[in-house]
Amino acid sequence: MSENRTRFRLDQRRAPIYEALEQFRQMRVVPFDVPGHKRGRGNPELTAFLGQQCVGVDVNSMKPLDNLCHPVSVIREAEELAADAFGAAHAFLMVGGTTSSVQSMVLTVCKRGDEIILPRNVHRSVLNALVLCGAVPVYVNPEVDKRLGISLGMKREQVAKAIKEHPNAVAVLVNNPTYYGICSDLRAIVKMAHDAGMLCLADEAHGTHFYFGGGSLPVSAMAAGADMASVSMHKSGGSLTQSSLLLIGPNVHPGYVRQIINLTQTTSGSYLLMSSLDISRRNLALRGRQVFHQVADMAEYAREEINAVGGYYAFGKELCNGNSVFDFDTTKLSVHTLDIGLAGIEVYDILRDEYDIQIEFGDIGNILAYLSIGDRPQEIERLVSALAEIKRRYHTDGTGLLSQEYIDPVVAASPQEAFYAPKKSLPLRETEGMVCSEFVMCYPPGIPILAPGERITKEILNYIEYAKAKGCSMTGPEDPDILHLNVLA
Repeated sequence: MSENRTRFRLDQRRAPIYEALEQFRQMRVVPFDVPGHKRGRGNPELTAFLGQQCVGVDVNSMKPLDNLCHPVSVIREAEELAADAFGAAHAFLMVGGTTSSVQSMVLTVCKRGDEIILPRNVHRSVLNALVLCGAVPVYVNPEVDKRLGISLGMKREQVAKAIKEHPNAVAVLVNNPTYYGICSDLRAIVKMAHDAGMLCLADEAHGTHFYFGGGSLPVSAMAAGADMASVSMHKSGGSLTQSSLLLIGPNVHPGYVRQIINLTQTTSGSYLLMSSLDISRRNLALRGRQVFHQVADMAEYAREEINAVGGYYAFGKELCNGNSVFDFDTTKLSVHTLDIGLAGIEVYDILRDEYDIQIEFGDIGNILAYLSIGDRPQEIERLVSALAEIKRRYHTDGTGLLSQEYIDPVVAASPQEAFYAPKKSLPLRETEGMVCSEFVMCYPPGIPILAPGERITKEILNYIEYAKAKGCSMTGPEDPDILHLNVLA
């Protein structure tokens, strides 16, 4: 590749997929291929709803537009630009969400019987990958902040202990950050993993903006030396829902990763999703540092205003202790609600139903308002005002409210073994002491309360019933009403 070609391909002002689609649009090609709506003509209702501009570029892979399964031209250029923007050795455009990215990451490093060290408060996509490949989790159970009831990061000494006790583990996986914005000491964990001959993987579903923090946000996985990272561009990066990136460092073979991705990812990659990744990467590369500085400032202002209301606790960097909370993502507006006598999910419902404000999630004790590149100060003011009014209207005694979000699991079998084992369905309360064979979780955030292979305890059953009663969206089991659970027969 010539020097001029290298400079051309690393010009972050370019968006190769977007440019190719615009050129294709002008060619007025007659479509005798899929999709069957034929640039929208065959589905006028869909075209009226989404617009001709959108359906006109919902096209199939073809030579001028490259192919996601084996990119050689514009998609390859887009991936090289993404790798450059994010400081990675290679980047993969992912159209199956960060779930697909996380699963590809785990499937790349793990095979049946391998051990992988990870915190238990991972997204279900991590455990789904273990069901698929047969790897065995070695859990580092995080500490819990007793006031907030949330799980924290992994302590360095916990990771060191797990590595020492499981020297044949193939990798350590880290949340960077957790849903609530809490970060472990990623640089130290990467070093410990590498010193032990293990890889380090990062679930950065909620950390896209770390790559454009300019030192004011926690360290990104690639900057910390991690080997692989799943980056959810559609969350804080501005791309369309379901679009994501998988980043790898220099010690992971990109050809093998592509093979792993192609085991599960669609062969009909959406050009709407890919072009949104391309355009969003360009936007972040050119303006990300300035934009995320403004987002962090807005979140800090909101924290101060919410805490001034009283009763609520919008937590931030004061939680940092140098270990289990090594750093905090200041763009995350997480608010503890129990002191006004309301569960987080109750505040979530009131905000939506009575104030037309949709926040990211509410759980037993907290809410999360997700701030990113599209937020404006006037919306922050509206949220703060609504929370103040909710406190005035609904404040009550919080006696009897549960606070604990995280319950240490008792692991009795590997996720794959339990998921595929003979099973039976029992009424919820009759499952105490049995081994679960399916997932149970509140979504969002999608962190399992129970995963296949874990023993069902009275504490867990109490939590499930309490979360259901408070209105949490419960997902996972075969029984949609979660009146029964599947357990090992």
